[in-house]
Amino acid sequence: MDKQHCILIVDDERFNIKILTEFLREDYRIMAAKTGELALKAVQGTSLPDLILLDIMMPGIDGYEVCRIIKQDKKT
Repeated sequence: MDKQHCILIVDDERFNIKILTEFLREDYRIMAAKTGELALKAVQGTSLPDLILLDIMMPGIDGYEVCRIIKQDKKT
């Protein structure tokens, strides 16, 4: 059996996470984070997502900064 691909959804709006999760959960394993900080923690785990859907405008660490940090880490 093939491994189910994982998508990390990062958005500070719960509604957006809910809609995307409902649309994608049948075909993908879904991870979600409501802040940039939680997104960075999620990519430090042992199970990395295959794709990240990242909101740009979030309080705290915005999506641009999250992307920059993720790109700097050789693991991700």
